[in-house]
Amino acid sequence: MARFLIGTNPFIGHVNPALPIAGKLVERGHEVWWYTGKAFKTKVEKTGARFIPISTGVDFSDPNNIPDDLLEDDKNLQGLAQLKFKLKHHFVDSAVGQVKDYTQILSEFPADVLLASVTFLGAAWINEKGGPPWAGLGFSGVPIVSPQTAPFGLGMQPNASVFGRLRNGSLNWIFEQLLFKDVSLYINKVRASLGLPPEPRIFFDTLISPFLYLQGSVPEFEYPRSNLPPQLHFVGPILPPPSTSFTPPIWWDELKSGKPVVHVTQGTVATKTDDLIVPTIQALADEDMIIIVTTGGKPIESINLAQLPSNVRVERFIPHHNLLPHVDVMVTNGGANGVQMALAYGVPLVSAGQTEEKPEISARIQFAGVGIDLKTSTPSPNQLKNAVKKILKFSQYKQRAKLLGTKIASYDTATLAATLLEQLATTKRPVLRGHLENLVATKVNKPLSIT
Repeated sequence: MARFLIGTNPFIGHVNPALPIAGKLVERGHEVWWYTGKAFKTKVEKTGARFIPISTGVDFSDPNNIPDDLLEDDKNLQGLAQLKFKLKHHFVDSAVGQVKDYTQILSEFPADVLLASVTFLGAAWINEKGGPPWAGLGFSGVPIVSPQTAPFGLGMQPNASVFGRLRNGSLNWIFEQLLFKDVSLYINKVRASLGLPPEPRIFFDTLISPFLYLQGSVPEFEYPRSNLPPQLHFVGPILPPPSTSFTPPIWWDELKSGKPVVHVTQGTVATKTDDLIVPTIQALADEDMIIIVTTGGKPIESINLAQLPSNVRVERFIPHHNLLPHVDVMVTNGGANGVQMALAYGVPLVSAGQTEEKPEISARIQFAGVGIDLKTSTPSPNQLKNAVKKILKFSQYKQRAKLLGTKIASYDTATLAATLLEQLATTKRPVLRGHLENLVATKVNKPLSIT
């Protein structure tokens, strides 16, 4: 039996992907503690792990614990400025408290391995101070600098041609030496306060653990790179289990009408309905389709329309496991977890998101041929109508989404992740690709590829 200490940023999109892994580790007889925000105590304990709350610093899962200046500054920024603000004041600043909390937790629970969600920097920093080896858990795009790719966050397609490598090299230099210089300086100032040496690498490269990095996706949904770290393993999307308590709404049988079904969602974080939900409703109001809207938990009244069209059905929440088998196209703002769920069911996507990591997820949707990236957070009704109709008209989007769904189904994600973590706990050395691929429980005769 080994001891695993999980640390996750106190956001639902960071906590949920770790749930199946924690449950699998407990099932296999390991002792698991989990350090995160107070709002997730019940979820953590349902896995069998012991819950440890954030004690030092800001617990972003508790609205009463978030300083007003953090909320206001974040709301007033967009694009790169917003991303940099979040990195500095949501993640880097939080790492100071994480190191202090880790020190206390590890004195009571000497873990063999730390598992940390991406950008939970305290795990890497406590390892530098003599703590256990750490594994990273990623569920967005792979963020590393590469000759084949532009900087993470720009949402640009990869380009490995001579011109593309020149473009990428120039942009990566500008990003590192100019646009992101203040972030690097800020990180090193915070590291110095903890007695850590300066970090010469750009922020995104530091997110990949030198021991083990679990990428919650499949290679076909990621850009090819010549410098993919050997300790990075694709383990398949980490999807939530099906709901056991779903009661279908009264209109549910309409999904069997034979009409195209379009689902629009903005997830559970960026839920301003005027950005995507309202224009999608306006775009498809007169079409012979069924439009299923979920508000991410917000009141239905938050949809700023005097009257809903007759082909629109609105719910605060519908489990994707129940809804997606009936959906022909999903309109999304590019949230990583929702996109992976859609692809698991072979549903092609229209994506419109330009905040946080969403430009990168949207760009990968187009790169993989499973949908259309509108390259904006506020698409017009006409843009949305044209994109939805294009996906319904041209079958290759559906075909490629189905291929990717078949590939996703070939992964036993929780088992693979647990096996890799056990390897790290046993050896305390980097877990490299090459000798563990046969752990994937493939349900098809040969690998599928998307070209």
